[in-house]
Amino acid sequence: MNYKKIGFLFLLVSVSFGSIAQKQAETKSYFEYQGRVEKLADDKAVLVGSASSVSFDFSGDSCSISLQSAVDHQVYVSLELDGKYIGRVRIGAGEMKSYPVAVSDRKKTHHLSIYKATEAANGGVLFGGTNAKLIESPATKKRKKIELIGDSITCGFGNDASTIPCGSGEWYDQHNAYWVYGSILARALDLDFVLSSVSGYGMYRNWNDEHIDEPIIPDVYENLYLNKDSSKPYDFAFQPDLVSICLGTNDLSDGDGKKARLPFNEKKYVSNYIDFIKTVYKHAPNTRIVLLSSPMVSGEKNVTLIKCLKKVIQAFENDTAHKPITLFEFQSMTPKGCGYHPDIADDKVMASQLIPYFKKILNEK
Repeated sequence: MNYKKIGFLFLLVSVSFGSIAQKQAETKSYFEYQGRVEKLADDKAVLVGSASSVSFDFSGDSCSISLQSAVDHQVYVSLELDGKYIGRVRIGAGEMKSYPVAVSDRKKTHHLSIYKATEAANGGVLFGGTNAKLIESPATKKRKKIELIGDSITCGFGNDASTIPCGSGEWYDQHNAYWVYGSILARALDLDFVLSSVSGYGMYRNWNDEHIDEPIIPDVYENLYLNKDSSKPYDFAFQPDLVSICLGTNDLSDGDGKKARLPFNEKKYVSNYIDFIKTVYKHAPNTRIVLLSSPMVSGEKNVTLIKCLKKVIQAFENDTAHKPITLFEFQSMTPKGCGYHPDIADDKVMASQLIPYFKKILNEK
């Protein structure tokens, strides 16, 4: 037996496995992504949807993050360090820049989450990495998942006027999806979550368009960027235990009062809603669906909305393949944010109403 040859082969195998292990360690990502995100090469990624995020653990007291607006105007992110909100950051147009993160705590290790504060329609935020000393995140328990589909209310439109007053700047300067009702309740219930929402969009028509010049939510839902670009489809790898849908505010809107607006078409709204639910089931067959009323709709319009939502639910009453669809009605409120939208305090109220309801549903077998 040639022991020298066997020893040489063993050495080659050992070196080979060692090289593979080293390569895996080098390519291992310390970044955790959530929401509608487009992952790129070299650990870069585009945060696409509202509240889409990247998180990582690091050691020491030094941390800067590289961010860039993917469009020719400003976008915003919100930062959470060690479970505490530390503010919203403006990412101006231009080249990628480094943004320092103040780390004042004396803890040896830290956890940073970067959430996109603006929505998909405002353009992406390119994440280019960090100079922090990355460490492997501790193993986390498997969490339940929720997707929240909606319009400006779900995006966080106009909810944060803390730095730029309502009516000033651009229409998205007061967006803060970190503080939208869906993000708040997801943190409260320890859920992984995705927001699939576009301001101004509806189920069969939009705020100021009769589905002539603009797409509606059913048109864009299956696309990653929530626009008409079908070349980048959403992969639906995220399988939610619960999906909430809050659409109808824009369908019932009177528009800007200048552009021609047809009377609300109940039949079309209900029909489109039923078809859209079938699309949701196609991608998430085991989910539970909850329809939400709108905190921005009141009076006779709310009566009409609730009637339509009940008709949608009735259409699935004999559906034995899926869990029963239910309806949640928000308590009436006078929104205090920009453009008659909820502000952060209103979002917290909405979340407080939903939390016990969603907790009960998620705990049901």
